[in-house]
Amino acid sequence: SPLSDHKLVALLDRLHAQSDRQIAEIDEYCIQLEKKDDFDWRVFDDDMHRFFADKMVALDRDKAEFCYQLCRALGASRVVEAGTSFGVSTLYLAAAVRDNRVEDGLVIATEWDPGKAAIARRNFSEAGLSEFVDLREGDLRQTLRGLEGGIDFMLVDIWEVAKPALKLVSPYLLTGAVVVCDNTTVDRGEYDDYFEFVENPANRFRTMTLPFQGGLELTVRI
Repeated sequence: SPLSDHKLVALLDRLHAQSDRQIAEIDEYCIQLEKKDDFDWRVFDDDMHRFFADKMVALDRDKAEFCYQLCRALGASRVVEAGTSFGVSTLYLAAAVRDNRVEDGLVIATEWDPGKAAIARRNFSEAGLSEFVDLREGDLRQTLRGLEGGIDFMLVDIWEVAKPALKLVSPYLLTGAVVVCDNTTVDRGEYDDYFEFVENPANRFRTMTLPFQGGLELTVRI
């Protein structure tokens, strides 16, 4: 791990292990969903919300460590995360902002589920990283409005509103800012509008898909 904070590493080990234990159950649930004739991943119904309420769905460890490294390389001071869940990936981002020793470093994180947000806040507190996270509860199409100041890095880990999230943050992305989006190979069909946005020359991006499991999109503001 690139992290030298042993207390944080121990917490992340525990959280990743908890997430890993849920993968088989999630995979089986998703297989059953996709058998439905009218199923659309972009539409979450009540049953899906109930199922995922206690699921971590954390970013894979290697992807999260990659995001940490990118934020360190960028010297990132302001980061946005679309889709926080229990805050596992947020811990990596907040650690990077802290370790960059920048003035007013902050991760602006988003989570619509109050229960998950509460657990995420406990994790931030346990890691001693609360001061580096502004966790905004609610629909990110509202909570990401009116960002003030430039953004160096953005993590998109929520497919159903990936494009709206990026569209809101796009005006604040500094030249050279990096946007990382998860599972853009395995879930390519769910990201059609996202790719349409990043591939539009008017939006000033260059993008490529990295060969992490499931695909990881690396997009740079030019």
